[in-house]
Amino acid sequence: MYVLPALLLLALFLVLPTIQTIWLSLHGGTGFSPTQYVGLQNFVQLFTRDRFFLSLDEWPPSGAMVNNVLWLLLFTSGTVGLGLLIAVLADRVRYEPLIKAVIFVPMVISATAASVIFRFVYSPDPTIGVVNAVLTAISPDLEPVAWLGRTNLVNIALIGAGIWIWTGLAMTVLSAAYKSLDREVLEAAAVDGASAWQTFWRISLPMMIVPIGVVAVTMVINALKMLDLVLVMTQGGPRNASRTIAFTMFWEVFNNSLAGYGSAVAVVLLILVAPIILLQIRRFRAEEALR
Repeated sequence: MYVLPALLLLALFLVLPTIQTIWLSLHGGTGFSPTQYVGLQNFVQLFTRDRFFLSLDEWPPSGAMVNNVLWLLLFTSGTVGLGLLIAVLADRVRYEPLIKAVIFVPMVISATAASVIFRFVYSPDPTIGVVNAVLTAISPDLEPVAWLGRTNLVNIALIGAGIWIWTGLAMTVLSAAYKSLDREVLEAAAVDGASAWQTFWRISLPMMIVPIGVVAVTMVINALKMLDLVLVMTQGGPRNASRTIAFTMFWEVFNNSLAGYGSAVAVVLLILVAPIILLQIRRFRAEEALR
């Protein structure tokens, strides 16, 4: 009895907006009601003439696509790796709940507030910026670094802020998975002479591969649709060096009033995200069928 209402909601909030976005991506002009049909011209411009989206004329390549690859590699590995490390180590200490609560705190802060916090953290003024204060305390002769003002450092700084925010989620999921492992298997490995490292690497880690995959896919999707940190902290700067795909979509639609061009960026983002989501759904169904 709930199937029809669910299908109607799906059509209203997902299918129809998707169709509208694809329709807009095939049109040019300004505003949200463009009438000039341009076909695939917006997509051609994205990948051939828009150096802020993808530039292959220089080495290393640059643009929003390249920045998102950097986010995928560093953000995903950083959050999953740190989350797993904290989940395992915290399980062995006395004040585990307190440690996990502190790590999880960034998750309850809005992304906008976290972005404002990190604008202060990365400030080049050592009396304000925590990072530069620590560096100058270690080496007084070191010049303060403008983390958000240098094209070669800005993406690393943004990714660091993203890892700080999302590690709490990764830790929570992986901690629950680690605690649910069959302790008899782990104890049997210890009795057989396996070291703590061998037990973790050869037994615990393979048994956690499914939750690790879930967390990794979640972080990949977060990396692909990263917008808020970039918008608040740098607005794509300096010199458009920190643009991401999602930021480009937002900027073209709401700042440049190019709804058609921005929708083309949204379609590219959809093409990148959809296979990952479908793969994850297929995995869940396969696991459910085995139960």
